[in-house]
Amino acid sequence: MWEIIKTSVPEILIAGLKYTIPIAIISFILGIIIASITALIRMSTPKGNPLKKGFWHFLKAFFTFYVWLFRSTPLLVQLFIVFYGLPSIGIQLGAWTAGILTFSLNTGAYASETIRASILAVPQDQWEAAYSIGLPYHKVLSRVIFPQAIRIAIPPLSNSFIGLVKDTSLASSITLVEMFMVSQEIASHNYQPMLMYSIVAIIYAIFCSLLSLLQLYLEKRFEVK
Repeated sequence: MWEIIKTSVPEILIAGLKYTIPIAIISFILGIIIASITALIRMSTPKGNPLKKGFWHFLKAFFTFYVWLFRSTPLLVQLFIVFYGLPSIGIQLGAWTAGILTFSLNTGAYASETIRASILAVPQDQWEAAYSIGLPYHKVLSRVIFPQAIRIAIPPLSNSFIGLVKDTSLASSITLVEMFMVSQEIASHNYQPMLMYSIVAIIYAIFCSLLSLLQLYLEKRFEVK
């Protein structure tokens, strides 16, 4: 048993460092960008001529539908649709691209609600004070609102990232050779599924525990005084 552990753990760790962690980081960064755009558009009030208002209402409806769709369907189903379903309509994506795309869109849908709630949690007088000194909308957001909203959003967004690290195990279903798939392959050769799945579960637990410590540090670092 110890020989199996000694030989399999490095393989699983390499897969984690090569695929699991990069997939999670890239998807989370892209997801936060998507989430920020989604939250701001859904919170905005269109102004200007009727044509501009109509286009803005369309954007709000589109992003509202996007959030509803990805929050209402299982992540595994989304992965299957993107990787196995899209080729049937002529859109062929590699496993890495399909995984990143799906995880990013899924993360963006959930994180957009977190960001929207964090922005709304900033007191209204902060907006009014910023406008009173003549700051335009984009500077009010970047210099006044976002810095305060980030502090509020750190705990839930950190939880989302930790959840995303665990969700990357689903990438094995679209042939991405991440940690879980490596453990499956090793188990198919040594016929020790219980041992291999326990090992990969422990490695996931270690990764997530380290991220939880980072979360605690960030919460203290950005704690509202």
